[in-house]
Amino acid sequence: MLVSSARDMDVVGQAGTGREAVELARTTRADLVVMDIRMPDLDGIEATRRIAADEDLAGVKVLVLTTYDTDEHIVEALRAGASGFLVKDTRPAELLDAIRTVAAGDSLLSPGPTARLIARVLRLPEAPPPGVPAPAALAALSERERQVLALVARGLNNAEAAQTLGLSPLTTKTHVSRIMGKLGARDRAQLVIAAYESGLVSPSCRSGSP
Repeated sequence: MLVSSARDMDVVGQAGTGREAVELARTTRADLVVMDIRMPDLDGIEATRRIAADEDLAGVKVLVLTTYDTDEHIVEALRAGASGFLVKDTRPAELLDAIRTVAAGDSLLSPGPTARLIARVLRLPEAPPPGVPAPAALAALSERERQVLALVARGLNNAEAAQTLGLSPLTTKTHVSRIMGKLGARDRAQLVIAAYESGLVSPSCRSGSP
């Protein structure tokens, strides 16, 4: 009902299970899927992984909903290909803005939850899944690009990163695009994981410090 009430959005399908969500993504070619992590039949993480791995669905974004921002499965969802996450008690207007943000190609990762969740990544023994840039790839980045990446990893958007570094938003956007190109990253969520796994930033760093 909420999404349908927005003039710039249309609901093209509703799924009751993770398997249905994958099938509907394929048949409707939706721009974005709002995915619940806890889904029957096939959980939201595996459903997200299947959508992200399907070359025919390369343009489909996934926004994950979770009960708490400390949900232990959020990192798995980001690894699986989700472009962002929201807690279920998010206000209606914020949910619609989040959908617009992710649909436009930006990741939705707020600073506090991002640091806590990526800290879990550092404790996971498994290797990053295919598609996540290898830490060694950061050697190709310039010093300025590393600074921008560090701020992106803490959840800052282009405007906030630009203000922190004394750059214009357009220049910062260009830096982000170049970083994604050099690292072969699909979206900002993958940049966040790469930055933390490479040690460029750590969960203990305060926002704004290199």
